[in-house]
Amino acid sequence: MLWFNPAMIKFYPALIGLRYTSAKRRNHFISFISLTSMVGLVIGVALLITVLSVMNGFDRELRERILGMVPHAVIKPYTVMTDWKSLDEKVLKQPEVMAAAPFITAQGMVTKNGAVHGVQLSGVLPEEELDVSIIAKHMVQGKLQDLKSGEFGIIVGEMLARQLRLSLGDKVTVVLPEASLTPAGVFPRLKRFTVKGVFRVGADLDSSLTMIHIDDAAKILRMKGAVHGLRLKMHNLFDAPLIAQQIAVNLDDGYYSVDWTRTHGNLFQAIRMEKTMIGLLLMVIVAVAAFNIISTLVMVVTDKKSDIAILRTMGASPKAIMAIFIVQGAYIGIVGTMVGTAIGVLLSLNVSEIIQGLEWLFKTQFLNPDVYFISDLPSQLVYNDVMVVTGSALIMSLLATLYPAWRASKIEPAEALRYE
Repeated sequence: MLWFNPAMIKFYPALIGLRYTSAKRRNHFISFISLTSMVGLVIGVALLITVLSVMNGFDRELRERILGMVPHAVIKPYTVMTDWKSLDEKVLKQPEVMAAAPFITAQGMVTKNGAVHGVQLSGVLPEEELDVSIIAKHMVQGKLQDLKSGEFGIIVGEMLARQLRLSLGDKVTVVLPEASLTPAGVFPRLKRFTVKGVFRVGADLDSSLTMIHIDDAAKILRMKGAVHGLRLKMHNLFDAPLIAQQIAVNLDDGYYSVDWTRTHGNLFQAIRMEKTMIGLLLMVIVAVAAFNIISTLVMVVTDKKSDIAILRTMGASPKAIMAIFIVQGAYIGIVGTMVGTAIGVLLSLNVSEIIQGLEWLFKTQFLNPDVYFISDLPSQLVYNDVMVVTGSALIMSLLATLYPAWRASKIEPAEALRYE
């Protein structure tokens, strides 16, 4: 018989630990618990990566669509801006500013055949607006350049067009809240407009935003060539609050700035909060799966007491015994985490196609465009999120191995072999 001395093999703790993971145990329940721990890690990691990617996708869609239509920042006077061209030249000298465009805004109502809907009227200069807005990419009928000075054309959102049953060439009446004094009495100010285009960007903008030529807006509001302010588009929208404030301060005391964090900041903060909370909740699933390794290894240690005692009598140190079970638990954690990461990445990259396939299979639509601002489930895989999830799962898995491995190292050979 060949006598085996563990000291002769440098990496015998790793070899024995890996053998324990693949060997068929007499106790099938332990094997089941071990497999459950690994599957739990796979599901938890994959689900967490996929959900975080979907949340990133929603954040991207909101940022690109809503902040592509609303200004990153606005420079406004305390009264009205009469010489906006000279101010536009000053603003564009700032390296952080990508583009600027004048605007006139007012609240009003659009009515046709007795149907009335409240809207925001935005007077724009089409050639300038193309540089600060994404509306040209989202026109479903007509184009922004169809707005001509003096023709009183209007561009509406798809949802508003559907609610009022509008199409190109239809006439609508715009009602302004300001009253006009006539010989017959006081009446609200009315003006007939022709529908020149329809856009679709999603969210509530499709039902609340309308665009007209800035000259027409100045006429119906009696502003005589003045504008309400300048829209600014920044290279980095997160720099908009500071840059806009600096621009307003450098002009003079007659101007102030408003940025997107004041108008739509709560929406993006809510999404980030939801992403954080959902991430923490799903991380609990990963933690439960990781700490199932504790119960698995405790059972294995109990089952392998005699083997541990024999190894100790053959010269294995307590540290070597501890390393054996750390290797076994780490194997479960590493395999489960890596497989879960691979599945999560694949799901994140293909979640839109998977949802479309399920919609076709079940003949339904999970995201109704009448309710949600998008019809497809967006996904954006951020590798920092993948690294955080993978690293956290591996760390929790390794921590879960310490207590059972420590218990195994404290087993006394004589006590364990007393009844053998």
